[in-house]
Amino acid sequence: MYQIDILIQGYPGRAVCHGGLGWSTSTLLRSANHKILVDVGAFGVRHQLARHLDACGVAPADITDVVLTHAHYDHAVNFTLFPNATVWIGQHELEWAAAQPPGFNPLPELYVQELNRQARVRRIGDGDTFLPGITALASPGHTPGHLLFYVDDPRQAVLFTGDAAKNRAELLSGQVADTADAAASHASLQRIWAWWRKRPGTLLVPGHDLGMTLDDTGAPRYVGERRAAINAWLGEDLQPTRIDLCCAAMAGRHEV
Repeated sequence: MYQIDILIQGYPGRAVCHGGLGWSTSTLLRSANHKILVDVGAFGVRHQLARHLDACGVAPADITDVVLTHAHYDHAVNFTLFPNATVWIGQHELEWAAAQPPGFNPLPELYVQELNRQARVRRIGDGDTFLPGITALASPGHTPGHLLFYVDDPRQAVLFTGDAAKNRAELLSGQVADTADAAASHASLQRIWAWWRKRPGTLLVPGHDLGMTLDDTGAPRYVGERRAAINAWLGEDLQPTRIDLCCAAMAGRHEV
């Protein structure tokens, strides 16, 4: 049985003029013998990640395992902060990522090379139960070797979807933004729904949104309260203007 703490909330948005925000979900799973991080975020969350781990009474050296849904920077680069952890990533994902030349894409090529080089990195594939109660499920599309992770906890099953289903909008619309293979992403969404419906009360944790369960009608229902804001220094002193991105998200919809 695992205790679950969502340390960093993913956010379903991107900057209009400055590229992706990279605000992805990072989750801590704890059992008697394991302290596991599922996805570890980008550089910008390092202070927050340290603060939330400390609040849970967990030091970086205590983390036994880092589990990566895929190799993109906003999910993977902080694996270096956990030197005692075994790192788990899809074999196909790492082979694909390591073969890519540097490019204008979300792959952090130097960190991918470290993942490919280090002995503590373990490669897994579809159907592998690689940690107690945790099974990898192939979900290609966003990247070729992307994996879901299903946690078969007797109290509440958990399904980590990474960027195979980044947010509620993708789950409901059946369409995925930022995919390398639209047909594969559509099939992966169908697989997500099948596993989500497999057991009542299953918590789905997406890559860039709040966690969700299915209500009595089968519709996704958010768990928890969204928290997202930025401080901007737009005036003539260091008093910031706070922009609430939760309220802003409801202000209107625009074509991009």
